[in-house]
Amino acid sequence: MGVEPENTVRSFLRAEREGLDGIELDLHLSKDGALVVMHDATVDRTTDGSGAIGDLTLAELRTLDAGRGERVPVFEEVLSAVSPELPIQAEIKDARAARVLAEVLRERALLDQVTVISFHDDALREIRGLLPDVRTVLVAGRTGKDLVDRAQAVGARLVSLELGKLCLDTVEDCRRADIEVMAWTVNTPRELALARALGLVGAVTDLPGTKRMVQSSPEPA
Repeated sequence: MGVEPENTVRSFLRAEREGLDGIELDLHLSKDGALVVMHDATVDRTTDGSGAIGDLTLAELRTLDAGRGERVPVFEEVLSAVSPELPIQAEIKDARAARVLAEVLRERALLDQVTVISFHDDALREIRGLLPDVRTVLVAGRTGKDLVDRAQAVGARLVSLELGKLCLDTVEDCRRADIEVMAWTVNTPRELALARALGLVGAVTDLPGTKRMVQSSPEPA
């Protein structure tokens, strides 16, 4: 989203073209049950429209400009646009989307390509109940003492945490439980240095240049 309209096919193709290791996208349900790719629960910030996604049909969403003439995509369109080898983290923003997403993953045999992530423990539990082999990632802004228990309860072997609220104690607690840690959002050399000092396995970025920054800067001794 740092260089292209956020959560659009154009942005995902740019990420793949720039050689990033994967993409992350956000999912809501439209009024008529489509898996809409958008971060916010409303269209106000990222399109020329207004209103809640859940109050708009897919046809209504299609009339909106999501930036540079891009249309609001559905999940299936992103799958068709990017390489089947490109890893995707699909974040459930609307817990109601869990069942619909599970159906798409099952029908298209996408468990090797798509990892399901969410702030919503109940959404992760539901999709894991429907698809026991799905990979899940717990996303959390806060890093309380219950983090490991929450991750284990939803079958997550990876947690994605807010870098600015992350400390070494949390990372070590997770490691002792055989849970890996990645962070969001890493856009600057200072943020990259912190992520490396914490020994994280990965990071979310808004900028394709971050990959080049990783490749050109040495790992800490």
